[in-house]
Amino acid sequence: MDRETEGREYLAQHKIPELLYSLTALLLYHQPERPRDFLIKTLEKVKLAKVTNTGYPNLMDESNLDAMFEMLDIAGQGYINVTQYKGALESLGLSSQDVIYEENELITPAVFKENVMKKFAELWEVF
Repeated sequence: MDRETEGREYLAQHKIPELLYSLTALLLYHQPERPRDFLIKTLEKVKLAKVTNTGYPNLMDESNLDAMFEMLDIAGQGYINVTQYKGALESLGLSSQDVIYEENELITPAVFKENVMKKFAELWEVF
C-alpha cells in the first residue's frame, strides 16, 4: 500500500474530513474575531458534551429547524415527505443513508426536529 492510500485510510478511519467539515461550517457561520480560539473552544465543547452527553455545538437550533420545516412544508399541511426530509438532511451536511422511513411515510415537525438534532449529536459523537 502506498503512503497516499495509507494516509487516506487513516483520515477516513478517524473521520477527520467530517470533523474538519463540521468545524469549518461552524467557523463560517459564526465568523469569530479569533478563529483559532473559537476552534479550540468548539473542540473543548465537543469533548465536554461527549462526557456529559449534552450540548454538542451545531449550526441549527430549534427555531432554525422550525423555519426550515416551514420552508419545506410549502402547503402548510404540517408534514413533509421522506424525499424532502432526506434532502433537508443532505443540505445540512448530514447523512440520509440510514433513514428508516418508507417512501410513502410523512414526517411531522416534531419528528423532523428530533431526528435532525439526534443526527447532529451523532455527527459529533464519532470524534
